Amino acid sequence: MLLSELKAKLETSSTLNFKLPNGQLVPSHFHITEVGVLSKEYVDCGGTFRNEKKLTMQIWVAEDLEHRLAPSRFLKIIELSKPIIKDEDLEVELEYQGETIGKYQLGFDNGIFELLATKTDCLAKDKCEVPVVKQKFDLSDLTVVDQGGSCSPGSGCC
Repeated sequence: MLLSELKAKLETSSTLNFKLPNGQLVPSHFHITEVGVLSKEYVDCGGTFRNEKKLTMQIWVAEDLEHRLAPSRFLKIIELSKPIIKDEDLEVELEYQGETIGKYQLGFDNGIFELLATKTDCLAKDKCEVPVVKQKFDLSDLTVVDQGGSCSPGSGCC
């Protein structure tokens, strides 16, 4: 989710909830403890130099059970960070403490922000000669399009 999308969702939300990939909700007394811009320059395993820039935010759960962050207050925190964000519409990445600090992409479904799991990947599969995984399917799941014995181009029968 881009920052502009996050702000639009916050402007129309009356509550602020985050759901983890396992379906559990982040405790409602969480804090947004930091907002920052993360720039990353790196070379992938195929020798391509890359640049990445994201807006990072950290969710922290404290002991003060009475704390509740309203969408309007979250928008004010984002506004406070404008000198470092500038006018860039960056991809939002959230950090949340589990067994270790997890990094998540941000989604939104039915009024709830979703922390979406991120995964590592090879960015140079063509240069690393990583084999392409073939799609597996059960032949019994295929439907017969033409039972008359003929097959026409584009019919899906062959």
